[in-house]
Formats: sequence, structure tokens, C-alpha cells
Amino acid sequence: MVILDLVERLGGVAEGHTVDVPLRGPGDAAAVRAWCTRTGNTLVRDDGNRVVVRRGQPRDPVLDLTPARRPGTRLWIYTNFDCNLACDYCCVRSSPRADRRALGADRIRRLATEAAAAGVTELLLTGGEPFLLPDLADTVTGCTDALPTTLLTNGMLLHGRRLQALRAMPRDRLRLQISLDSAQPERHDAHRGAGSWARALAGIHTALAEGFTVRVAATLGADDPAEARTLRGFLGKLGIPEDDQILRPLARRGHATSGLELTTASLIPEITVTADGVFWHPVGADDADQLVTPDLFPLAPAIQLVISRFRALLHAQAERARAFPCA
Repeated sequence: MVILDLVERLGGVAEGHTVDVPLRGPGDAAAVRAWCTRTGNTLVRDDGNRVVVRRGQPRDPVLDLTPARRPGTRLWIYTNFDCNLACDYCCVRSSPRADRRALGADRIRRLATEAAAAGVTELLLTGGEPFLLPDLADTVTGCTDALPTTLLTNGMLLHGRRLQALRAMPRDRLRLQISLDSAQPERHDAHRGAGSWARALAGIHTALAEGFTVRVAATLGADDPAEARTLRGFLGKLGIPEDDQILRPLARRGHATSGLELTTASLIPEITVTADGVFWHPVGADDADQLVTPDLFPLAPAIQLVISRFRALLHAQAERARAFPCA
């Protein structure tokens, strides 16, 4: 009888919607489970008295994202946490006084190799300031041997031996992402330190002159469309195409006392590895609430863990939305 109830009620709902029916006998739950397996419907819940069944199989919500946004497509790696700057909104609390907490070239090379095998298509190396590391050229080469790589930097150290390190890096599988927060020096320097704008701009010119593809990333402290337009125009004149201009709002993480509140529930995962473990997103890579696992290796299970948690989160959000209609 419970199966007849299910057939009748499911026939009146669209694919992906659920119905619930009461259980009448001790074997009903097992019968419903077997019927769902046979017919391609989904047993959502069995509380002993009632069952909830979804018509058809649930769509994987992760696949609704564009391929570039799906967790596991990109892997962020914090090479170190110490930095030559002490930006007042740094999401991971980097500064000249921060502990280095370096992963090291060997572990980064292994991460790159395992990431490629796990289906990752791009690596992003960040910090801290990666150019403080003496072995950065070898580290970058190990990454580009495995996957296309983006190296994030404040652009201020591209001279002397660090310029030589830059020149030793490959051009075809590497791009540099340099931070520049404004077209006006005063706005940039107010958060990053006096003279940092001019040195970052010099770094952009140096990287372009050395033949690298350059992206520029800006953290904007307020919703200011005019400032964003001015910055985009300025970057365009430098030769940075709009697709390589990343303008993002301030996140309330790390040193920042204002900005967007970002949690695992509100962030699409960007799987991130530091010396302390695997994290949900680079913006929270110094915070315990974003730690997924302290185990760096093997990498593939950690990637799958993030994807499965994210999928469960999306399913739960959809179920709550269905269960609480307003009218």
C-alpha cells in the first residue's frame, strides 16, 4: 500500500520535488528503499514513521557552477606567511613579524604533482610574500612542470637577486599577479605603507618588460564604482587587459576589522594548502573555522572531502528552501 501511495503522489509533482508518506508496517521502509533503487527515485529521509522520497535523482549542484568555479579546479598554496609589508587588512595576518611557516620546495612540488593527478588544472602560489623565499625559482619551476601556475606578489622586491630569480622562471606556464589597490598612490599607501604604490607600479613595469603575463589584483575598501572605473582605466593604460584585472571587496578576516563576513557557508570553496593543513578558502587560511584537515598528503582525499561537504551544504540549503515556503 505504501508503494501505491508513493506512485500516486509522485505522479503529481515535478522532477526533483519531494513527497512524504506514512509507513504502515515493519517492512514498508525496506520496500520503499528497494522501490527507489529500482525506479531511479531517491529516498531522502526515513524517520521510522514516515518516508520522504524525491522524484528522480537529485541534480549535482556542484555541476551548476561554471567549470572555473567548481571546487577542485584550482589549488591555492601558501608558500609562506612572512611578508615585507604589514597591510592593515591582510586576511592571513602576514607581516615582517609573522612566522614564516613555509611549505618548502619539496612539499610544494609533491602537492603540484598530486594536484595534477587529482584533476586540478591551475595552481596559485601566494603568501605572505613568496619573493622572500630563497628557493622560489625552483619552487615555481616545480609547479609549472606540473600545471599552469599563477604567482601572487606585491611586486616590490623585483630587483637584485630576486630579479635574477624572476628571470629564471618560465614564461609560458606562469603568470604574475601583482597587488595594486588604486590609481592614486595615497589610497594604496594608506593600507600598505608609504611608498608601496610606486614600488608596486615599478614591479608591474618590470614584470611586463621581462615578458611575463601580468594580472593586477585590487582590494577595494568601499563600494565605490567611480574608483573602480578609474582604476580599470589606469590599468588599461598600463597594458593590463580587463580580463586580467581582479577587483575584489574587503573581507573581514585576519587584520581587517570591516568588510564582508565570509564563512564556509557563504564561500564557494577554493581549496587551499598551507603548512598547517588544507583549508576551505585562501581568505580563511589562517583561521580554524576554515580548516578542513591538517593532513596535506595524500591530497586527493582532501579535495574530495571539500567537494562532498560543499555538495552536502548546497543540498541542505535547497531542502531548507523547499521546507519553508512563505505562501
